[in-house]
Amino acid sequence: YQPGDRVQVGGIKGDVIDIGLLRTTLMECGQWIDSDLYNGRIVRITNSYVFKEPVFNYSADFPFLWDEIVLPIKYGSDYHLAREILKRVGEDIVGEYARAAKATWEEMVRKYRIEYTTVEPQVTVTATENWLQYTLRYVVDYRLRRSTKDQLFMRILDELFRTSDRVSIASSDIEIMNRPAPTASTPASDARER
Repeated sequence: YQPGDRVQVGGIKGDVIDIGLLRTTLMECGQWIDSDLYNGRIVRITNSYVFKEPVFNYSADFPFLWDEIVLPIKYGSDYHLAREILKRVGEDIVGEYARAAKATWEEMVRKYRIEYTTVEPQVTVTATENWLQYTLRYVVDYRLRRSTKDQLFMRILDELFRTSDRVSIASSDIEIMNRPAPTASTPASDARER
């Protein structure tokens, strides 16, 4: 790794801001902060630690990550329209990333002899007991993962709202029936009953 790379060493994730003779310094991401955002802590890791733990580099040869949005859709919804909405929104928002990632991935295939894979947005559907589960899988710049997911969700919600309930998001409902009313007891009434 080099300064500017985003790495994870053991359980510590952040951007490399300095590499010294004895220590590497990271601007930490995550922990109590959701997603891949800075939390404000600067972490110094001894360089010997790098030889003891795996080092994950988010930005070396392939500066993109795959991410997913999972959306439960009610049975009875127009399932073709749901797929079309997710595919269209994915292409509109992350299609440019996919085109940039495609050339980079092809170079990875040549360099490391790994399997070719699709980097274009993909939508898959799985039937569950309660709903149809749609998954939008897409490639995104590792630095923009959270903001891109926000853009995708907002646009998907807008598009679903425009369907006039032809496509509805599912949720779990719990109904409690025939439950007896609670009775209050006091220490004095408990003593009388004994």
